[in-house]
Amino acid sequence: MEKAKISAYQLFTLILLFEFGSALVLPLASEAKQDAWLAILIAMAGGFCLFFIHYALYRYYPDLPPTEYMQILLGSVLGKIIAFFYVLYFVYVVATILRVFGEMLVAITYPDTPIFVINTLFILVIIYTVYKGIEVISRTSEVLFVAMFLLLLSGLLLMMISGIIHIENLKPILEEGLSPVIKTAFTDTLYFPFGQIIVFAMIFPYVKEREKVKRTGLWAMGTSGLLLALFAAGNISILGVDLTSRSLFPLLASIQSIEVAGFLERLDIYFIFFAMIGGFIKISIFFYVAVMGASHLFHVKHPSHLAYPMGIVILFLSMAVASNYPEYIQEWIKVESPYIDPLFQVIIPIFLLIIAFFKNRKKAV
Repeated sequence: MEKAKISAYQLFTLILLFEFGSALVLPLASEAKQDAWLAILIAMAGGFCLFFIHYALYRYYPDLPPTEYMQILLGSVLGKIIAFFYVLYFVYVVATILRVFGEMLVAITYPDTPIFVINTLFILVIIYTVYKGIEVISRTSEVLFVAMFLLLLSGLLLMMISGIIHIENLKPILEEGLSPVIKTAFTDTLYFPFGQIIVFAMIFPYVKEREKVKRTGLWAMGTSGLLLALFAAGNISILGVDLTSRSLFPLLASIQSIEVAGFLERLDIYFIFFAMIGGFIKISIFFYVAVMGASHLFHVKHPSHLAYPMGIVILFLSMAVASNYPEYIQEWIKVESPYIDPLFQVIIPIFLLIIAFFKNRKKAV
């Protein structure tokens, strides 16, 4: 492992900004219609359960990342195979998130700029950050957390002052019953963004105050879940259910509706800041754990040396995952969400925890 330590507060800012990531700017739980906010809260409760699974494994092996203790639990050969697939999973997710943010910036801000150029510039900054290590990423998150907090607070105030919020758009609550809401929560929203907390299983060993890991993680996930639910409710109350479900970036449409005193309007820059801060932290963390996982597997003495070659692979993979944004969304709905995410975020961690429980119980006896 890298010789580095981060504080509990830095862990809080990392998790919070990571959970916001792309979830703040993309449609979330849209299948639940006006009850999207409720589906997010239910998925958050499921996310707490997943967090406890990763935390329990961390308690058994506090000094080891998952790519290491997998080999203890499953044996050297099978453990390395599973760990290798996790590295591939992290790399794939990094590439897809990079592609989404590239598509977003091209569609909104740079329509005449090739997406490859946008992705190249973005990944170069992230490569340098990952090369510097987790301490630099953590310190950066502290600064960006303050910026994000001010943006969120001022954005909510502007929405309320402009009078564009219509609470009646959130009614009727549970029009079609609780079943569609629960289905959306546990087949979609649980995996994105709450299930992605799995990446922090690779980061927990770096935290100095080990006794604060559980409390910090739960506070960060709870805060992010509540704010995501609040913004989902805000988007629906401003745009209505139909426009929110059709919009590629509902938060952008909501921000564009703000008009205060006849001159404060078209605040697209808010959306750009939300996207850049969340995207930077999310991609950096996924990229970092992919680099560290690969270094553990292949016994690379200096993990930072993998940042540049893996960054190039991620850049070209981001161009290959789909020909356009709608095609990627369809791929995510049909393949990633129902099959890949549940396997890596839920099934394998539960299986590992069961094995760890029995192995460590025998040791105790």
